[in-house]
Amino acid sequence: MKLTVFGATGQVGLQVIKQALWQQHEVTAFGRNVFDIKMDDPNLHLFKGALFDEEDVAAVLQDSNAVISAIGGAFDGSDKARSLGIKTIIAQMKKAGIRRIIALGGMGILNADEDTLLMDTPSYPAEYIPVGNEHRKAYEYLRDSDLDCTFVCSPDIINDGPTGNYITSHNYPPAPNRYKINAGDLAQFMLNELEKNEYVKARVGISAV
Repeated sequence: MKLTVFGATGQVGLQVIKQALWQQHEVTAFGRNVFDIKMDDPNLHLFKGALFDEEDVAAVLQDSNAVISAIGGAFDGSDKARSLGIKTIIAQMKKAGIRRIIALGGMGILNADEDTLLMDTPSYPAEYIPVGNEHRKAYEYLRDSDLDCTFVCSPDIINDGPTGNYITSHNYPPAPNRYKINAGDLAQFMLNELEKNEYVKARVGISAV
C-alpha cells in the first residue's frame, strides 16, 4: 500500500512510519522538517511541504492509496494545524480520488452519553478545552466529508513503542480506561485499521490495558 503520513515528525508519526516500513508499505512522509527523519529505507520518501499549501498537499497525495494524519500543534489551541490542516487534506483527497483516511484526535470528543461529548461535561478539565475544540473541528470536517474516515481519540500519549496491549471501542471511551496509550500502540492500531476497516466513519476510544 502507498501511504501518505502527515504529522510525520511527531512521536506518533515516526512510529507510524517505522511500523509501516516494517510491514513493507511504501511511505511518503510530509512536513516542514521532514528531512529530520533519519531512516534509511528505499520505501520511504520525504516530501518537504506546508500543510496549508494546497499545491503541496495535492502533490504529495499523487498515487497514494490512503492517508494517516498524526498532526499535532500547540496544546493551547493557538494554531489551527489540526483543524485547517485536515480541511486542506480532505479537499485534496477528494480531488485525487483517495477515500481512506485515519486521523489522530483527542479523547474529549468521545461520547459521554448519546447527547453529550466528554469535553462538554462539567467535570472535563478546562485546560484541555482549547485543543479539544481543534479536535472537534477536525472531526466535524471528516464526518461531513463522506470520506472513509476513522478518527482515533487518544488519551495522554506516552513516547514509547508498541506493546500490543490496548483496547478500543466505538465512539465511547473504552472500559477499563487507563487514560494513557503508547505512541507505538496508536501507530499499530492505525495501521491495523487500514487492513481491517472495523471503525470506518467512526470515532475510536483507545487505552492501554
